[in-house]
Amino acid sequence: MAASDHHQAADPEAVKRHPTLFRAVRKRRNPRLRRTDITVTDDRAVKRAVKAASLGNAMEWFDFGIYSYLAVTIGHVFFPSGNETTQLLSSFATFAVAFLVRPLGGMFFGPMGDKLGRKKVLALTMILMAVGTFAIGLIPSHSTIGLWAPVLLIVFRMLQGFSTGGEYGGASTFIAEYAPDKRRGFYGSFLEFGTLAGYVGAAGLVTALYAVLDTAQMESWGWRIPFLVAGPLGLVGLYLRLRLDETPAFQKLEGGTAHASEAADGVESTAKGDLAKIFRQHWRTLILCICLVGAYNITDYMLLSYMPTYLSDELGYSETHGLLILLAVMVFLMLIISRVGKLSDRFGRKPLLMTGMLGFLVLSLPAFLLIRVDGILPITAGMLMLGLSLVCLLGTMSAALPALFPTNVRYGSLSVGYNLSASIFGGTTPLVITALISWTGSNLMPAYYAMAAALVGVIAVACMKETAQQPLAGSPPSVATDEEAAALVQAQTPPPKF
Repeated sequence: MAASDHHQAADPEAVKRHPTLFRAVRKRRNPRLRRTDITVTDDRAVKRAVKAASLGNAMEWFDFGIYSYLAVTIGHVFFPSGNETTQLLSSFATFAVAFLVRPLGGMFFGPMGDKLGRKKVLALTMILMAVGTFAIGLIPSHSTIGLWAPVLLIVFRMLQGFSTGGEYGGASTFIAEYAPDKRRGFYGSFLEFGTLAGYVGAAGLVTALYAVLDTAQMESWGWRIPFLVAGPLGLVGLYLRLRLDETPAFQKLEGGTAHASEAADGVESTAKGDLAKIFRQHWRTLILCICLVGAYNITDYMLLSYMPTYLSDELGYSETHGLLILLAVMVFLMLIISRVGKLSDRFGRKPLLMTGMLGFLVLSLPAFLLIRVDGILPITAGMLMLGLSLVCLLGTMSAALPALFPTNVRYGSLSVGYNLSASIFGGTTPLVITALISWTGSNLMPAYYAMAAALVGVIAVACMKETAQQPLAGSPPSVATDEEAAALVQAQTPPPKF
């Protein structure tokens, strides 16, 4: 019961004696939005922001993807033990190391993004990722400098992980705060389009190298090429991000170019990137975020990062064979992901997320049984079953996750929750699956692991609130046209009394 209703119920005589006073109290507590409170987005600015955030994200995940696609070769170059499984486990352990520091990156960059702004922090993460990836391409092999080779590899992988800690939370927040409420799913889907594009670029380049170079050339110098390409790509991403303006929601929060009235003041506060506040006041939402991201990350990294290694190392296909099939699946997902974003705007985030989670729960085992059948068609069919389930998550999650938290702690909360979950569940996925297969001898362990993750995801989706077509928490409404803004104001105006 609202406070004003409580007063009315408690002392109706007082309400009768002072109707004007009680009407003023109700208005004070529930002010109507004015036209100036509502953000009318600039379509060109939104598209420019989406393009820069998505391209930057593509370059980050290109940098991150090349390591997983070169895992077998990197195992030979940096961990020459003579045992194939030990080499692969060592390589994936180094892959997981980057995820161990991601929460630290999230805790560092997230609150910084809530204090200084989204744009500056996204530019900084771009620089650090490019430096870390480029440096990996320059490390001498184990045969040249011995133990220092894997040590340096771990150091620069940690730098990559630290920078990635501020990337997803910042990029998804950036797009979510620019987009109009009714199209946030559509625009948010382009962030994961960028993720897929980065993986496709990495897989395409690595596939081409495997096709034209023999094993000795790949282990000698060929593996370095994708890492060295990251330097120039990072400069391009940095240029794009520095040209952007700060998000409208952050400008309103800071009292910048747009000024909110009393209605907006009720949902906005100062930008305090306070970690203690995040854990103290938003811990329930953080747990929900961690469960959603955990289920999403396990299935994501299983298909997009681990699958080529699974096909080559566990099922005996060539590296090129597995990468080509994955490339085809990822290109197909890129073609349909924006349509999934549109569907989430129309039908809601929960139905699309639930479809993806149930897809992994029901289809993982049949998909892996197909993948084990010799032949391109059954492998492709199995991977498409997994891919269609994944695209329901990819096309929706980047709009659903930022909406969990209010504007003043959104970047920080999302960065912390996302990266804690990615660290515990996402980055360890290839390592855990490889170890489970080694211990059990069963090639179906990836399916069981994905099903367990999906079960957690189903419960998490059932517990979350629907946020499609609604303003972000802590921000006034955001619309695409002046007509929509006028209609919103008109909807709050009481009908005239005659």
